[in-house]
Amino acid sequence: MSETHEYDVVVIGAGPVGENVAQYAIEGTDLTAALVEGELYGGECSYWACIPSKALLRPVAVADTTAHLQGVATAEIEPGGLLARRDSWVGGRDDSGQVRWAEDLGITAVRGHARLVGEREVEVTGEGGPHRLRARHAVVLATGSEPVVPPPLADVHPWGSRDATAVTEVPGRLVVVGGGVVAVEAATWMAALGSEVTVLVRGETLLAGQEPFAGSVVAQALQAKGVALRLSTSATGCRRPDARDTGVGRVHGGPVTVVTDDGEVEADEVLVATGRRPRLGDVGLDTVGLTPDEVLEGRLPEWLHAVGDASGEAPLTHWGKYRARVLGDAIAAAATGRGPLPAPDGAPVPQVVYTDPQVARVGMTEAEAREAGHDVEVAEVPFAQVGGAALLRDDVPGRAKLVVDRKGGLVLGATFVGTDAGQLLHAATIAITGRVPVHLLRHAVPSFPDVTEVWLRLLEALPAELRRP
Repeated sequence: MSETHEYDVVVIGAGPVGENVAQYAIEGTDLTAALVEGELYGGECSYWACIPSKALLRPVAVADTTAHLQGVATAEIEPGGLLARRDSWVGGRDDSGQVRWAEDLGITAVRGHARLVGEREVEVTGEGGPHRLRARHAVVLATGSEPVVPPPLADVHPWGSRDATAVTEVPGRLVVVGGGVVAVEAATWMAALGSEVTVLVRGETLLAGQEPFAGSVVAQALQAKGVALRLSTSATGCRRPDARDTGVGRVHGGPVTVVTDDGEVEADEVLVATGRRPRLGDVGLDTVGLTPDEVLEGRLPEWLHAVGDASGEAPLTHWGKYRARVLGDAIAAAATGRGPLPAPDGAPVPQVVYTDPQVARVGMTEAEAREAGHDVEVAEVPFAQVGGAALLRDDVPGRAKLVVDRKGGLVLGATFVGTDAGQLLHAATIAITGRVPVHLLRHAVPSFPDVTEVWLRLLEALPAELRRP
């Protein structure tokens, strides 16, 4: 019989989401928590996604700005230094600091692969052999997500997002399959590192689901960097006679031929960036009579929870951490008998795409708002017409858009595409979350000459009756 250890809460997955659940479930209480991880504490975000990708992208954006700013010598990317900066941010993928953080909070760190084996029962295989954890109150699935690789590309050892962020061997020619966030961000830094990049996009635009102008502006910017875009093009097959696993971030064998419905593309490597799915395939759901679909639909027993990417909600670290904080507090409240902290219904999901220029969006697009039945008023302003934004560089791409409900004067959504556009997003998030009508927003005075002046221009572009109580 394997040894059994009992905790109030058992969290499977020690990425940022799992860490937050465990922290909020026990802080200020006498409750106990075990945090189980089969790879690295800190998760995908810390070592393979958010952190290394932004470490790569920021110098690229700064160098690009110097090429569009009179009075500054144009900077050039130094590939070795760029990769060294990335390496410093991932800390050699040493997670000992993350483990100490958890233990300092009173969380028990458990290494190994965890699977449900019954109600409130988890078996962990790994260091020290199999053993069991029993949860008095809750088990939480914070297992994240995994990349989806279409069958035509699966047999050639293509790159995934981990290879792209951990790149050590830069391919001379790179084909990127996909048109979403990972695809456009990776195309940006791989082109800066010297790859000849071709992006194959099944749809008619990049960044589908955003306001249409966002994908258009990003497409123009990528093309200006030498990236070839092939829209409405699907990869239907792939050939690579010398495919082999050479390690993360290295070219996986010999040349590769990507077959599309519009001809063939030759490359040295292919990056598949066609989306991710919740990682629910090997967590023992069957032992408690559940399927992955039931998890994603929220049909779970009261003791079992899914959060972050594993829940099927927006696959964004900051959103998963928010939902984890709410869940952790609710678990603590149920276990101790105190009331949970109130949380608003329908909190908006913010997102920044760190291309150059950036794409920042929160809430509904115009199309989504109309489909939801809102009587919509829209304001749009080119960044070049905003003095504070125009000072950021000598030619200013992008625009801003505000989607407002005409009946209540409330902001439903906002999209900003431009230099450092992400810095504008939180104000929009607060406006939506706090249900601040535009007649009050007009009294939130932006500083001059700052990029936040875009808010004044957007509000001025709305009909006068919306700007009055």
